[in-house]
Amino acid sequence: MNKRPRIKSKILPGPKAKKIVRRDEFILSPSMTRSYPLVVDKALGAWITDPDGNLFLDFTCGLSVTNTGHCHPKVLKAMKSQMDRLIHMSGTDFYYEIQVTLAEQLAKIAPLEKGRKKVFFCNSGAEAVESAFKCARYHTKRQKVIAFLGAFHGRTMGALSLTGSKSRQKERFSPLVPGVTHVPYATCYRCPYGLKYPSCDVHCAKVIEEEYFKTVLPAEEVAAIIVEPIQGEGGFNVPPPKYHATLKQIAHKYGILLIMDEVQAGMGRTGECFAINHWKVKPDIITMAKGIASGMPLGAIVTTEKIMDWKPGSHASTFGGNPVACASAVATLKLLETQLLKNVRKLGPYLGKRLKELETKYEIIGDVRGVGFMWGVELVKDRKTKVRAIKERDKMVDLAFEKGLLILGAGENSIRIVPPLIASKSELDVAIDILDQCFLELKKKRRK
Repeated sequence: MNKRPRIKSKILPGPKAKKIVRRDEFILSPSMTRSYPLVVDKALGAWITDPDGNLFLDFTCGLSVTNTGHCHPKVLKAMKSQMDRLIHMSGTDFYYEIQVTLAEQLAKIAPLEKGRKKVFFCNSGAEAVESAFKCARYHTKRQKVIAFLGAFHGRTMGALSLTGSKSRQKERFSPLVPGVTHVPYATCYRCPYGLKYPSCDVHCAKVIEEEYFKTVLPAEEVAAIIVEPIQGEGGFNVPPPKYHATLKQIAHKYGILLIMDEVQAGMGRTGECFAINHWKVKPDIITMAKGIASGMPLGAIVTTEKIMDWKPGSHASTFGGNPVACASAVATLKLLETQLLKNVRKLGPYLGKRLKELETKYEIIGDVRGVGFMWGVELVKDRKTKVRAIKERDKMVDLAFEKGLLILGAGENSIRIVPPLIASKSELDVAIDILDQCFLELKKKRRK
């Protein structure tokens, strides 16, 4: 018998969880966003149990972090073994082998141009982006950076300056880091130029050279172009085949570094260690975090020795490359190589097929897009006008929670589907069946 969600409480959250929510609201920062009142007591694999005994299927993956599933036994074993030996001794000032071992493994798989690779460790995706931002400026001796509308790169001041996701994230934090220009991303479903691929000839990439460099942005002053291989918070937008290759061609023509933000799309989420491998493009700097250490705080950038030419003291991190986090990451990479990539490559097309079946069934679904275990479902009020169904998307997320499936939104009106990379075919089916029920219920309510 397939495992299914189990909701004991008549109303969520249940009484025990509700008490924790009240305590949380009294003491913790109101800046955090909670889509619905899930309280986690314990978790294993793709499943989460709350304090009241309710069982949920987790297709948020801890915001694309727990790629190996919750509490994978091999990851736990590696962490416990490392904790018995060493928990912390700052890699900024001293040496320990596990940090070197992980750096060697990341350098081996990072799809960069030829040359000896260098690795810098930090604690999060935002810090990885900050590190790449600083490294690009240091190496090129240029100040300006191109980022994209809809992009999310983090909330620290430099990363926030690059972010183009929601204005609320920047409200009352100005002045931000100067020198950032945002251009439209390749959102083919909602092309900002009203064109269609392939007849558009990736105009959304070429416009950087053909318009921006000629009017408002001197190419010779641009240090880097930072881009997500698949845009995450912007709505899970998958660019067309020639997009990234065109960006690289433009960047290298003018001595600009191409930074690939793999924080969400990397670490096997799309069936490749790094999502940019699908386009066979080699960036100059890669940022990574989230799924790299199965829930432990760890981020990194990988680039070449030529580019990472900053001097001692230029950049550092007390906790970056923490021994326990590194041990978790080494175990995670081994699982990716031996098991998880195969599972995503096998079941990713099946997940996409099931989601597209829902698209044919429900008019509210305007577009389904994704790769591997990274899918976005965009909801619209009308398929012709493509008016965004924002309230309906939020209602879908709530309905799924009530039925025991954990999902989150992306962009204004899309649902993100990011199962753990260990998810089985039966677990994918359970999730799709629940989504089907939610869409049917939403359809009936809209008719009323």
